[in-house]
Amino acid sequence: MLATGNAGKVREIRDLLDGCGWNVLASADIALSAPDVIEGGRSYLENATLKAIAFSRAARLPALADDSGLEVDALGGRPGVFSARYGGRRASDDHQRCDLLLDELRDVPVGRRAARFRASIVLVLPGGATYSREGTVEGRIAAEPRGANGFGYDPVFELPDGRTMAQIGDEKSVISHRALAIRAMISVLKELA
Repeated sequence: MLATGNAGKVREIRDLLDGCGWNVLASADIALSAPDVIEGGRSYLENATLKAIAFSRAARLPALADDSGLEVDALGGRPGVFSARYGGRRASDDHQRCDLLLDELRDVPVGRRAARFRASIVLVLPGGATYSREGTVEGRIAAEPRGANGFGYDPVFELPDGRTMAQIGDEKSVISHRALAIRAMISVLKELA
């Protein structure tokens, strides 16, 4: 089962896992009230592990969780593990978080806006066995949001070819940080199937 309540992630991960040999369920598919998990880890791996353990225990099924974020060099790696909560109450949605990030970088030249998306994927089996994989994609923060696809920081994350992650459409399922981590996890899933 997928250890997330984020509809965007559910769609993306289901598509990526298509053909992996597992029946991919979300909590809504089994009428499971998603466990409340406090993401208090200091790394993506710790947070993904916390989520996978909680969902696996609640559903008594294998659980696959991810934690991912955006790391901006000019901001000392921020927002990092706090990407989804960046800005607190003053930035309560993706659009506001992107605006906040661009505001913090307004005096930083585009050439010094190196950034990366990083994802950790964790699979926890009911017996406690744990497997993890990671994926990273390098880029930079654009001067302004562009594109209508994706979610989160996709409109401001510019790839080396100049397109933002929100402009690439279906290609995202091949090159994104989450896609890379999940493709690495698929070999584990096939071995366990």
